[in-house]
Amino acid sequence: MKKIIFLFLLALHNLVLAQEVTTTIAFPNLTFEDPIDIQNANDGLNRLFVAERGGVIHAFNNDSSVASSTEFLNISDKVTTSGFEQGLLGFAFHPNYSENKFIFVNYTRVSDGATVVSRFQVVSEVAVPESEEIFLTIKQPFENHNGGQIAFGPDGFLYISVGDGGSAGDPRNKAQNRRSLLGKMLRINVDNVGVNKPYSIPSSNPYARNSQRFKKEIFAYGLRNTWRFSFDSETGKLWGADVGQDSFEEVNIIRRGKNYGWRLFEGRSEFNCPEPACSNTRVRRPVYQYSHDVGSSI
Repeated sequence: MKKIIFLFLLALHNLVLAQEVTTTIAFPNLTFEDPIDIQNANDGLNRLFVAERGGVIHAFNNDSSVASSTEFLNISDKVTTSGFEQGLLGFAFHPNYSENKFIFVNYTRVSDGATVVSRFQVVSEVAVPESEEIFLTIKQPFENHNGGQIAFGPDGFLYISVGDGGSAGDPRNKAQNRRSLLGKMLRINVDNVGVNKPYSIPSSNPYARNSQRFKKEIFAYGLRNTWRFSFDSETGKLWGADVGQDSFEEVNIIRRGKNYGWRLFEGRSEFNCPEPACSNTRVRRPVYQYSHDVGSSI
């Protein structure tokens, strides 16, 4: 069992080397098995929700003295954790959760390890497993680099981070292939039904009207494994942490239609960058990177 620990950086002298770091156990009476994500439903009930990689989400009062949690959703029978990076990887409450009681999750499924993004209905403050409606299924060629974060943006659309499909070095060059959903940041409208899909494509998506068979769900591409991202609460900017390969970790401000370089570049350095693609491809450089001498897996 692992205690969920939040790190409060009391004195961070620079972004690379934290000279003084103090750790505080926020909920000393709670324990979870492999906690991987924490969210707030913003429903006025002052609760927090923690997802365990094995497929269970727990709810508890946002009080440091809280001594117990309740099971909010259990889909452990649907989730595979056979690979180290597989499991229930992210979840998000609908912006109008107080009215519609919808929660969205991202997990790798038992049968084949594919990524599933689906919606559950909450009844009497418990998500009903039988209510699942699958929105997206993405085949994963390998067990690692599944991405996993999902979040609603300031625009009300659901953003989904998908890794490059795994192995090492993106052997199938999925991140640069806009006919694939792998290695991308996706954006969909879950409030409108599309053609043969339970969601629609926002008209402002960069490839919403393309005729080149690029995936219309793509918001940005060229990402290796941005398994965590967040929206700046003041500016609305989308900040993504992209896990590196051999040398560098990177932070990106992810913008509509931009190419973030993987596998041509790892951070700001060439990785697998043959000509003429290396010279002719416009990529967005990370706003920050650090080497593996400092740390790995941002």
